[in-house]
Formats: sequence, C-alpha cells, structure tokens
Amino acid sequence: MPPPGGQMRYLAWLTLIAGTNILPIQAQSTLLESVKSNQQEALALCKEFRALNKRGVSASSNIAISDISRKRNISQIDAEILSTYVIGLNCPDVR
Repeated sequence: MPPPGGQMRYLAWLTLIAGTNILPIQAQSTLLESVKSNQQEALALCKEFRALNKRGVSASSNIAISDISRKRNISQIDAEILSTYVIGLNCPDVR
C-alpha cells in the first residue's frame, strides 16, 4: 500500500507504465535498478527533494523534474518516474 499522500504518485506511475511497450519498461527498469541497488544514491535524491520542499518547491514540480532530467541526462518522463519511485520507497515524507 502506498504511503499517505503518495497514493496519487503511485497511481500516476502506474498510469505511465500501463501505456508503454516492453522496451521503455526495460529501460525504466534499468533506471530504477540504479537507485534500487545503490541506497546512497536514493538517499541523496531524498536529501535534494527535502531541500526543495524547504524552499516551498514540490519534488514533482517541473523545476525538480527538469533538474533531475538535466543532471542525469534522462528524459523528463524518466526523471518523473525515477523521482516517484525514489520518493515512494525511500522518502514518503517528501511532497
């Protein structure tokens, strides 16, 4: 069950992957595996998200997603999926 407040992110993530074919799912799996296998990387992202929250910026905002996309050289959609995954599993307190 998703954490309180995380249900909408969880549903958005499911909606995103439901309409994709297998190749994007495999690419996303590789992307998500990078933070799944490296807890320090996931926690560093949580730290960035909390810093944004302190400034009144949502971790799911265009600003945050664009920043992740640029820093990791990934698409906006992949950045959104990555942030949703990291928040859901590692920092459900982030908004």
